[in-house]
Amino acid sequence: MKNLILTMLIAALFFTGKAYSQSYPEMITVEGGTFTMGDTEAEGGSDEQPTHEVTLKTFKIAKTETTVAQYRAYCNAAGIKMPDPPSWGWTDNLPIVNVSWNDAVAYCDWLSDKTGNMYRLPTEAEWEYAARGGKLSKGYKYSGGQSMPGVGWFAENSNSQTQAVAQKRPNELGLYDMSGNVWEWCKDWYGAYTANPQTNPKGAATGSRRVLRGGGWYYTAANCRVAYRNSLTPDYRFYDNGFRVVSPE
Repeated sequence: MKNLILTMLIAALFFTGKAYSQSYPEMITVEGGTFTMGDTEAEGGSDEQPTHEVTLKTFKIAKTETTVAQYRAYCNAAGIKMPDPPSWGWTDNLPIVNVSWNDAVAYCDWLSDKTGNMYRLPTEAEWEYAARGGKLSKGYKYSGGQSMPGVGWFAENSNSQTQAVAQKRPNELGLYDMSGNVWEWCKDWYGAYTANPQTNPKGAATGSRRVLRGGGWYYTAANCRVAYRNSLTPDYRFYDNGFRVVSPE
């Protein structure tokens, strides 16, 4: 009996690891709804204010950040070079890093052509709604809980590098690592919030920097809150920047 249980546990671990080294992302449906976007706990910076009501239609979002294996499938198919590796190297189940916004968009375009389904980066509103748990949200500060160690990798527990995806507790929708591990590029130009209610917002019309969300392995818990905003130029690459994809319904 003990041998049978051990065999089942090993099999479960094998198939779990294999699932996140597959060539294409696994998608989770996020049922549309209305939520309050921004710093609802009055803990953030001025760019997280004013809070405002946002209504979104249903979409699908990747269960995990885009992995090394998934990005390598693109590079091999497109005949392009992988990004420069971080000091800890490339492992299939790690999130891809050192990719710019432009690189992430190119991956989405390739994935759309390859599969026949439309893929793109999430809008900032879609990202926050999904990170908060969508219609199942329990109002957590971080994606999946009120405390970072249980839900994500950040400065205090990451050992100064990325970690394999889907090891921490998922959020209410079954999404992993939306707080911590790597910053995730969003589609939007970075711009100021307004108090007006919005439906399916696309962010600022123009700008010089693109939005990133979620915090990362190098950052404090405060930077990993679901409302926290970051932005960088679209050509910027670093070892704590990655992305996940969405697919409209």
